[in-house]
Amino acid sequence: MFRHRRRGEIPSLNTSSTADISFMLLIFFLVTSSMDAGKGLKRQLPPPPQDQEQVADILDSDILTVSLDADGNMTLDGKTVTLDQLQKEVRQFAAVNPKHRVVAVKTDPQTKYDAYFRLQDALVAAYRPLKCPPRISEVVEEQGKKGGQP
Repeated sequence: MFRHRRRGEIPSLNTSSTADISFMLLIFFLVTSSMDAGKGLKRQLPPPPQDQEQVADILDSDILTVSLDADGNMTLDGKTVTLDQLQKEVRQFAAVNPKHRVVAVKTDPQTKYDAYFRLQDALVAAYRPLKCPPRISEVVEEQGKKGGQP
């Protein structure tokens, strides 16, 4: 009548379909979730260096220096500017000869990403009417070294 369970025996669970259900849930969430692929910077990288490539010298008059400090303040050749002023100045600078003009961007290592991306958006917007890719050189300024070493 009654079945006696043996002592210490743990009843087993049927887990044969657990892997199938987990796989189906994984597929469902991968298909239904959205991935923000619209973020990022579109840049054209330079070609790899050739064996006998000549290094082109750039004149100082063909370089426009934009600095971005840790607080998000922008300076253009030493003058503090807003995003609109920066965009106008870069557009005027690049309009003369856009293929030979370079915008040098110097940033502090503590600069916030939001300020950096706003700067990049302003530079790209300045070059948009010229219908040529921007020539941007980026440099991260090193923080001062401690202990009296240069």
